[in-house]
Amino acid sequence: MVTERRNLGDFGELVASHKLESLGMRIVARNVRIGRAEIDLVAEDGDDLVFVEVRTRRGASGLAAESITPAKLRTMWTCVFGYCEAHGIATERARVDLVAVDLDGKGAARSVEHFRALESPAEE
Repeated sequence: MVTERRNLGDFGELVASHKLESLGMRIVARNVRIGRAEIDLVAEDGDDLVFVEVRTRRGASGLAAESITPAKLRTMWTCVFGYCEAHGIATERARVDLVAVDLDGKGAARSVEHFRALESPAEE
């Protein structure tokens, strides 16, 4: 069963992939599962392999970007290391990016922001 939340996420990933492609990146995988976690998009950006978290929200601007948590970033980095190990890729080539898609009340993209090279937060 497809939920409204899933439809929103799928739309955000489509918008994000178009944004990344417009920047010259090439999408190489979507919705990659590593254990229980999922990586929304994997892209090539020159020599870098980019693992992209897409956040899509309706409402006030900035809500999508603000929704990423330190725990989510740690999970993303764990996935990156697992993916690289499984595919024989040097982790030095890997980075984590965020694409935040904020929608207006009618569901149209109000803003699409690309945040590059997010670091893994320190353990608390």
